[in-house]
Amino acid sequence: MERIVTTHIREREGRTKEQVMLLIDIELAYMNTNHEDFIGFANAQQRSNQMNKKKASGNQVIRKGWLTISNIGIMKGGSKEYWFVLTAENLSWYKDDEEKEKKYMLSVDNLKLRDVEKGFMSSKHIFALFNTEQRNVYKDYRQLELACETQEEVDSWKASFLRAGVYPERVGDKEKASETEENGSDNFMHSMDPQLERQVETIRNLVDSYMAIVNKTVRDLMPKTIMHLMINNTKEFIFSELLANLYSCGDQNTLMEESAEQAQRRDEMLRMYHALKEALSIIGDINTTTVSTPMPPPVDDSWLQVQSVPAGRRSPTSSPTPQRRAPAVPPARPGSRGPAPGPPPAGSALGGAPPVPSRPGASPDPFGPPPQVPSRPNRAPPGVPRITISDP
Repeated sequence: MERIVTTHIREREGRTKEQVMLLIDIELAYMNTNHEDFIGFANAQQRSNQMNKKKASGNQVIRKGWLTISNIGIMKGGSKEYWFVLTAENLSWYKDDEEKEKKYMLSVDNLKLRDVEKGFMSSKHIFALFNTEQRNVYKDYRQLELACETQEEVDSWKASFLRAGVYPERVGDKEKASETEENGSDNFMHSMDPQLERQVETIRNLVDSYMAIVNKTVRDLMPKTIMHLMINNTKEFIFSELLANLYSCGDQNTLMEESAEQAQRRDEMLRMYHALKEALSIIGDINTTTVSTPMPPPVDDSWLQVQSVPAGRRSPTSSPTPQRRAPAVPPARPGSRGPAPGPPPAGSALGGAPPVPSRPGASPDPFGPPPQVPSRPNRAPPGVPRITISDP
């Protein structure tokens, strides 16, 4: 049965993969630019402008760091390091990184970058900012030369200025053009035209919009295709065709034959059943044959403390054994003595001493009722002799 179901699932898996590839080919066949979720060229350009305005409106800080102004004359103090803050609209520098004392601020409009050769007396890497309209950038200076310690810092600042809209100067020399080709695409990005960059941004918005539509469609249809072609079809196969395939595979007796694992499990269960049954019978025998008697009540020996011990005799070491209560002896006639005491019982605690004579009518049980008071004998009173006097 497992083999039949696995084979069917593999067949449906191949069919599902073909259907998925068909969906991808359908998406590649035609770009539906009339889709309601597609932004279109006009909307893409508008979105690009909105993104640029959003970046500029916030006047977000692009970069902060230390730079050295290297083109200040020696009479004015020479090169000096300041704390620069670059935003989307302007470039400012302060005396220190606390940004309390602002030295100057200039707008980044109509500014461009150019490389400056390093002097023989300087070890820093320099780049300059200049105005494309041939105006002074900083006070009486046509360009503002900024220096960094390493070339990596210069490249990082150039990338930050590029984000602010300050692009490098176009290279006109063939030698510099060949160097640009050798340096690769990174330098090519520095020499891009702003209009070309806006067009690239518009195309990127169009592609992102349509790819979002394709991604949404594929993510929606993929689980539906798998559910229909694999899961639901396999369920229908199990309910309707699996039994017929089992009967057609071979002998039914072979299919109903017990496996070795099941036989071993059955034997283990039988052994466990018999062992538990025997244990239950043993527990039942113990419950039926065991007789338990309650503990005897405690002996009351308070009479030993109340009874006075006669002098010259030892007190009994153990409490007397309860005996059966003897019937009360009827009162004897006056003058008659009670019955003679019998011999002491064997094992008496007094060691052969004569027993205490009992009173008439007394009970031998020490815990019995008190002895009866003897009654007086019923004798007739003595008569008075009569004297008869006769007449002479």
